[in-house]
Amino acid sequence: MSGMVDYQLSRNTFGRLVFTEPSGLMQEGVVPVRSFPITDPDQGIALIDSHGHELAWIDQLADLPQEYRALIESELANREFIPEIKRLLKVSGFVTPSTWQVETDRGDATFILKGEEDIRRLTVSSLMITDSHGTHLLIRDRLALDRHSRKLLDHFL
Repeated sequence: MSGMVDYQLSRNTFGRLVFTEPSGLMQEGVVPVRSFPITDPDQGIALIDSHGHELAWIDQLADLPQEYRALIESELANREFIPEIKRLLKVSGFVTPSTWQVETDRGDATFILKGEEDIRRLTVSSLMITDSHGTHLLIRDRLALDRHSRKLLDHFL
């Protein structure tokens, strides 16, 4: 049943997502929420109303009509700003707090790592790092990093 949905999705003049039920009832400010944002971002997405109630469940993003998929993807992109670390350039020291200089998919960045507990394992090879301001940075596959980056990172794992 690819592309078949019994609701409508659109944007209002303020840019907010609007969910229209088959009955015609409209809900503004709908938010898509991923079940597995890092490990399986296109599977299991809930559309949530402003009160936190689930309006619809999407098994696979690819099952939606292109127009709805584009609306949801742009909404998620605005909410999920998670730069991905491609290389570690320099670390100020191997005791925390330490200052990290990294290259991300959105340019070079510098942040402070308060403690080793701010590096969380998501899978065997993926990590989520939280800086001193609460910003999340992703290392999708630490084994795919260059040798220098892996060597620096290993001091904290």
